[in-house]
Amino acid sequence: MTRGRAAPVLVLAGCGGVPSALDPHAPEAAAIADLFWTFTGTAAAIWLAVAIALAIALARRRGPRSDPMATQPGSERVYARVVASSVGLTLLTVLALTGLSFATQKAIFADPEPGVSLRLIGHQWWWEVIYEDALPLRSFTTANEIHLPVGEPVKLRLGSEDVIHSFWVPSLAGKMDLIPGHENELRFTPEQVGLYRGQCAEFCGWQHAHMGLLVVVEPREDFDAWRAAQIAPAAPPQDTERQRGEAVFLSGPCVMCHTVRGTPAGGRTGPDLTHLASRRSIAAATLPLTRGSLAAWIVDPQAIKPGAQMPLVPLQPDGIDPLAAYLAGLR
Repeated sequence: MTRGRAAPVLVLAGCGGVPSALDPHAPEAAAIADLFWTFTGTAAAIWLAVAIALAIALARRRGPRSDPMATQPGSERVYARVVASSVGLTLLTVLALTGLSFATQKAIFADPEPGVSLRLIGHQWWWEVIYEDALPLRSFTTANEIHLPVGEPVKLRLGSEDVIHSFWVPSLAGKMDLIPGHENELRFTPEQVGLYRGQCAEFCGWQHAHMGLLVVVEPREDFDAWRAAQIAPAAPPQDTERQRGEAVFLSGPCVMCHTVRGTPAGGRTGPDLTHLASRRSIAAATLPLTRGSLAAWIVDPQAIKPGAQMPLVPLQPDGIDPLAAYLAGLR
């Protein structure tokens, strides 16, 4: 297996299980799973009834009648009742399933008071995550990884900077589109601690398949500690190699696209890198976050994610390792 193909496998290995809408860990996802099984069971029962009726009809099939024009009023009345009953049952089934769908939708879009409110903005091809707070100083931005406290309602405000994307974490909630110039809202309550894989579910361009994200559900105390660390600016590098890497970062084109709070870098085009090393992956869950992956991404992002908006950055060979070291230390 090549490195490019092995990397996503390594990232997924950290997840608790394969992303599946049939493995719910939130009430909203459970409602969708229940609806799926209800529809599947009903469809299977109807198919079985039709198959049995067809088998009975074939078993009772008679040879050609002596008089093809002869009528059988008794049999025809029975057939008419069977057809009318089938139509009536079909109508009742459709109405029942429609009502169940509306009831499920109402439960999914209930409006509990959120414990965490954040904005999610889709880009080609990464996710910008903005944690909001009544105090502006406690708001911060990260990318491609969402942390949530277990058992608390979450409100996501969804938008897009370019094309239509779709947020989908199958085990936590249904799909919801991110539309340019329009804000959608999605609410759910994660009920189990774990790591959940998400994905863009709307074809949004060349690297749509590599627009993943991770959702980390953790106890409230762990979430509060993570949030406090994210609010703080980046710590200045202490060792010589990382200091040199910081100089490479600040003197090159990186500062035009990326933000590192606590430094002059304030670009808004690419992901915020202030606490990059606290994340589990880079390039929207395409590669695991390691120093080697960072170096490979810096040297040639187009080889890993063709069409990505990150350009080839002209760097001196002796500046690549210090820059990777600097970024790998942004915790």
